[in-house]
Amino acid sequence: MRSAEDRRFRLIVFDWDGTLSDSTFIIARSLQDALRDMGEPVPDEMAARFVIGLGLADALRTVAPGLPAHRHAELSAYYRKHYLAREDDIPLFAGAAAMLEDLDSAGYFLAVATGKSRAGLDRVLRQNRLVGRFHATRCADEGRPKPHPDMLLHLMDRLGVEPRETLMIGDTTHDLELARNAGVSALAVAYGAHAVDGLARLSPLAMLHSIGEMREWLGQNG
Repeated sequence: MRSAEDRRFRLIVFDWDGTLSDSTFIIARSLQDALRDMGEPVPDEMAARFVIGLGLADALRTVAPGLPAHRHAELSAYYRKHYLAREDDIPLFAGAAAMLEDLDSAGYFLAVATGKSRAGLDRVLRQNRLVGRFHATRCADEGRPKPHPDMLLHLMDRLGVEPRETLMIGDTTHDLELARNAGVSALAVAYGAHAVDGLARLSPLAMLHSIGEMREWLGQNG
């Protein structure tokens, strides 16, 4: 890692699903199964993956545009049933925990900005033994969801960090738009929910294809 006086960033904010956690397939499949259970049109995998990272209400409106609003709670319940049945099988990407430990030890502020609920994030942090690893976290049910800048503005304010000192890392265009809307730099990861061409159009600092590449980039440029 770069020495503290040479660092470009003080705060590194990670998306969770598809960036640190290998969960995109299970989230997409759970959405598809939930809609199938309800007898509604089932989106293809690309469409189901596109809504990952959005707040729940936005995700449901996007993935099931013809579903009346009064049935969103029903869809949410079906999705939760399928997702929770599979959640214990979701791993962190290889090397993610070690990278976070190194960044923490090096003195970076670490944070999470996620479309998950507070209950959902707290649960997976416990499952992955990461409670206390992040200095701050912000979830979609605690304010305005991505791509509104609320999440990053809250995290920066809480930790006393300026936008120029902040880096957002995510696997979706929602993450990169969040960064742009908050005036911070962003890295894109190409192994998650969204296709590379869509990520590239938002001009991230770099496109990373593994946790190993992320760790190397942060060591050289962070």
